[in-house]
This record gives sequence, C-alpha cells and structure tokens, in this order.
Amino acid sequence: MKSVFFFAALWGVAIMASAEPVDSLLVSKNVSLDEVVVSATKVTKATPVAYSELSKQELVKRNDGQGIPFLISQSPSVIMTSDAGNGVGYSGFRIRGTDANRINITLNGVPVNDSESQGAFWVNMPDIASSVENVQIQRGAGTSMNGGAAFGATVALQTQNPALESYMDYSISAGSFGTVRNTVRGGTGLLKEHFVFDARYSNVRSDGFISRASANMSSYFVSGAYYGENTLIKFQTFGSAEKTYQAWNGVPSSLLKTNRKYNSCGEYVDENGETKYYDNQTDNYWQRHYHLTGSQRLNVLWNMNLTLHYTHGKGYYEDYKAGAKYASYKLPVYVDLEGKEVLKTDLVRRKWLDNDFYGAIYNLNYKGENLLFTFGAAANRYDGDHFGRVMWVKSTNVLPAPDYEYYLNTGKKTDYNTFVKLNYQFLPVLIGFLDLQYRGIDYSIKGSDDKAGDHVDISKHWNFFNPKVGVNFHKEAHSAFASFSVANREPNRDNFTEAGANERPVHETLYDYELGYTYEHPVFNAGINLYYMDYNNQLILSGKISEIGGALTTNIKDSYRAGIELTAGLKPFTFLTWNGNLTLSRNKIKDFTEYVDDWDTGDQRNEDLGTTDISFSPDVIANSMFDFSWKNFSASFNSQYVGHQYMDNSSSKERSIDAYFINSLRVGYVFKLRFVKELSVDVTVNNLFNEEYETNGWVYSYYSEGQRRKKDGYFTQAGSNAMARVSIRF
Repeated sequence: MKSVFFFAALWGVAIMASAEPVDSLLVSKNVSLDEVVVSATKVTKATPVAYSELSKQELVKRNDGQGIPFLISQSPSVIMTSDAGNGVGYSGFRIRGTDANRINITLNGVPVNDSESQGAFWVNMPDIASSVENVQIQRGAGTSMNGGAAFGATVALQTQNPALESYMDYSISAGSFGTVRNTVRGGTGLLKEHFVFDARYSNVRSDGFISRASANMSSYFVSGAYYGENTLIKFQTFGSAEKTYQAWNGVPSSLLKTNRKYNSCGEYVDENGETKYYDNQTDNYWQRHYHLTGSQRLNVLWNMNLTLHYTHGKGYYEDYKAGAKYASYKLPVYVDLEGKEVLKTDLVRRKWLDNDFYGAIYNLNYKGENLLFTFGAAANRYDGDHFGRVMWVKSTNVLPAPDYEYYLNTGKKTDYNTFVKLNYQFLPVLIGFLDLQYRGIDYSIKGSDDKAGDHVDISKHWNFFNPKVGVNFHKEAHSAFASFSVANREPNRDNFTEAGANERPVHETLYDYELGYTYEHPVFNAGINLYYMDYNNQLILSGKISEIGGALTTNIKDSYRAGIELTAGLKPFTFLTWNGNLTLSRNKIKDFTEYVDDWDTGDQRNEDLGTTDISFSPDVIANSMFDFSWKNFSASFNSQYVGHQYMDNSSSKERSIDAYFINSLRVGYVFKLRFVKELSVDVTVNNLFNEEYETNGWVYSYYSEGQRRKKDGYFTQAGSNAMARVSIRF
C-alpha cells in the first residue's frame, strides 16, 4: 500500500502546481477528460502498431447478450469459442492463435486478466458491452500496458463516457435456446454543470445449445463523475453474479455425428445401473469492482491521471465425483461390513476461490508540437485463497466434519511496472516511437494443493525489461510503419502446480517484428500488415490434460508465428459499405519432440517430429461484413471462415478441428414515435446456413495394447439460431 500513498502524494503536488487557468474543460463544451484516463494504454494512427477498434455504435448493434468474445470475433486475426455453443456463459477468443492468458486485457487501464491463471473470464462480466464506449485490439506485443504480458495481442476496453443529456432506455432480447437478456440503463445528464451519474442493470439467462449448459448471470454498472475546469474525478463500481451449469468436457469425437449436444459433466450411474446427471454441477461466482479515477489538466501541454482500484471475487464450482479415491480427498479409511477396506466412493466436492486484487495506476502525459510523452507507473497486489471442501460422501460415517476441507493454499502476487513512451515528429511525414518498460513480479504459493500435494512452497521473482521501437510514415492517404518489440511473460499458476516432479517452467520471451501499410480514401481503404513473432521458451501444449480438461504445457526452445494480415473497405454508396479482413499465417514449432503416455509400460514414448504446427493456430482466418442502411432500415450480412486447427502439436489430422464457414444476417428498423425518443427492433440469425462446426477442443493421446488411442472433447457450436431485440429509449 505504500505505492498507493506515493501516487496520491504525487497527485496532490501536481494539482497544487497547476496554477495558471486554461481554457474550460467542462463537458458542456464537449471537451472531455475521459480520454486522458486511457490515453496511456491506447494507440493512435501515429503509433507503429497494428490495431483495430470497435465503437460504441458497433457494439450496440451486435450486442444481444453474448460476451465480448462474440462481439469482437470479426476483427482481424480473431476467432471465438463458446462452451455452451451459443456465446452465452463461458466463452473465449484467440488472436493470432494465442488465447486469453497470453493477451493483455484492461478496462480503463486496470488489468482484467486473473493474476494467477492470467486468463480472462467473461462469464464474470456479463453484458459489460452495454457499458463500454469502445474496444481497441492491438495485435502483436502492442505498447506497454498494466498487468500481464501481451504475447499475441492487447485488448483495451473503455467504459462509457457520461452522457450530457438525461436518458433512460430498456432493451430485451429473446431467442433460441431459451435465451433472454434484459437491460435497463439511465443517466442524469449534466447536473449543475459539474456532475453526471449513470447506471445499468442486466440479466442474461440461457439454456444453452449444449445439454444442461444453462446460465443465469446478473450484472450492474454505476458511475458518478465530477467535472471541473481542469479536473475530472470519477467513481465507478460494477459487478456480477453468475451460475452456469458446467459444459467443460466437450463432445467426444465418437458422438459428433449422432449427439452434438452431449454433455458428460455431472454424469454418474446409480445403484440400478441407470445413467443420471447431478443437478448442481454448477459454477458459481460473485465479483465486485471499484475504480476511483482522477484526471487533471495541468496546463495546455501537461495532464495526468491516477486510478485506485479494488476487486473482490469469490466463488466455487461443485461437481459429483464418481469413483473418487478416499486418499485423494484425505478421508479416513472406510471399512465395509465384511471388514474390507474400500478405496473408492462417490462424493460431491466444491473447489473455492476467494481473492482480492487492488492497486494504483499513475500516468503523466505531455503533448507538444512535435513530441508526445507518457510516463506510467503501476503497482498491483493479488491475494487469493484456494480451498476444496467435500460436501457429501456416499458411504456413511466417513465425512469427519460438514464441509470438510481437504486442501487450502494461498497465492500472492505483486506486479509492478514503470514505462516511458515517446512519439517524436522528426519530419512532417515521419514520427519515431520509443517505449521502454520495466516490470517486476513477486509470486508465491503456500499451503496444500489437490494436485501439487500437502507441502506447496513456491516463491518466484522476475525482472523484465520490455523495449519497443518503431517509425511511422504518414502522407495524405498513405501510412506505413515498422516496429520491433520485446515482451517477457512469467508462467501461470497451473504451470507450477501441475508441472512434473522434475519440471520447473521458466519465463518466455517474444521478439515481435511488424511492418504495415494502409491507404485511406472516403470510398476505398486497404491495409497490409506483416508480422514475425519469434518465441524463446514458449509454453506449449504438452498433450496431457488436467482434471477439468485444461491443457498442460511445457517450455519449447524455438517456435514462431509469421503471417500477413490484409484489410479492405469499400463504400460505393452512402447506404452501403463492405469491410473485410484476411489473415494468412504459419505457426510452427522447431525440432518438436512429442511425448505420449504408454499405458502398457507405464512410461512415455517420445518421437522427434521435426517442425510441427502450433495447436489451435489456423493458417487462414477471413471475415466479410456487408452493412446496408436506408433511412430507418438497416441490415448486415457477415461471414467468417476459419481454417483447419490442430488440437495438439503433432500436426496429426486425426487430432484436429475441421475448417468452418459461417454466416449471419441481421435486419433492423427504428421507429420514431411521439411518446418515446426511439423504438428499435432487430432480428439476428446466426449460422444462417446451419453449418455443423466446432471451435475448440482438447485431446489426450496414449498407447494401449500397442495402438495409439485418444480421449477427446470437441466444443460444438449451435446450428441456425435467432435472437430478436426490442430497445426503447426515453
């Protein structure tokens, strides 16, 4: 907490130093300090970074209650997946083949990634899109950010700017699989020329495409802001509660043709030999965020902002474990009526996580005639308790106590960084860019763990230096850039707790080379970006899986991602636009040795496969988006093609996901009525041509009786499905 007091003191000194009055920054004059809050984490056209951006209008148009992964899925190099098959509940995305635990995600500059897993759980932020102003996706290493490393991309979200006029709106969406979303929003507008308040409440329910993959998620967002001549003070709180039935196992390949909705989660066989499903095989989580931000304009050249943040999360997932070993749950030996020791039983367990995340983020910005300068510093702390409890055991008189605790450990992580960014205009057409970041991490796990044993004592420290340099050329309709970046990433929690006895993961390093060109014209625009991402010690899928289907990883010395990203847009008429993007890539591991369990011998076989493909990294991703708008009528027709993906690193077609091509159609109409400002109606049909496809999966490969065999799970997605939405704005 010392860092918090340091940043607060620095803030106070700077305010006292801003003596001279400047032009009014009151929002009533349409000059807002909100952008200052995220200016240190977002990029502009002058920055040598490949990026795309979704505006509030685009998010509103697409948002029927699905998560952020669904809404950004047609951005360049992005693919999404959904456990439930319809974009509601657990969902995720990959960018350039990397998943969320390698993608830096921030909201108003505050890290969203979980400190230990480094992943992002959008199920804990349902309908956050209804309170987001824009989403910027920086591909590659991006620029220096707070939180985790960007090993494939950065996703920066900015919450909504306060509305100057009072408003209230209500939206309801309903459609396939019993999906219903209700959202109500309101704002006071500007009060007494200084104050603005906004609020939102949402509830999203769905039965899911997959059997029993139900979701019940509620969320809120409240914001209050004070605008002075040179000062903005804003407090925001948002949070959620979710209960989702688990759909984490996927569909075995043997059932893809006959039962694409199959869900094995909660499945067990009773005393009569009948297959049943446990009713409360659910994931439950509650999360609350608090952000207090101050932004100060010191004079016409300097401004700064300070954000204090705190997040509390708590939840568990509960499941029925058939044939569980007593020893695995530290239960006393059970002796049956014949005096024999019983080694296994059925039981119900809960695995809990109770965590706090808090810190301070400070930025100082200078904007001169030829120089843009940003100094940033942040310190964040995470404290998380992991514990498991046995709730019920089939055998009587075995449970030592109600809610019997069989493991408890605490993860602690301190993440601090400081950076400077410089944009200098050497010539009217040439801008140089320099970004230097130091990042330090202290991480420890202590206690007992259900995987790592009773005496876990892990303590690690990393010091990373992440430089970035580039140049940007801009003249009239033409822009070009070149950049080189270095990024370092620490292993996540599972890399330690689920590592083999003789394996200890080390940090990864990325060397990212980017070269881009864009042409912009009111009628036509086009862009090309070349990238080569060279990894040292990248943590790669090992072929093994964790208890809930999570893929285990090991350090691989040499691997790379290389590709070309093409974008284009055409607006032949004022009422018709087309935009498209295409990514062609090669994603390779050099000198890969595959290790496969041999059940016949109890050992592992290994084979040198040479250069292979990195799993879940398609060579082709393409999107096409047509938008038609005439008076109050609008329509969109979108298409996406995703190429073949391998589920492990052996480049085996037997363990892969087929390419797929999907389309969606949306039509809408806005009614102008006397008693309301606006009433809009739209209908969206997803997967218009009923494509059978899968977006994700897992595989465990092994030898048995001399034959190569596998266990697998594919995450099947819904066929043709529709959502209708009615929105009323008062």
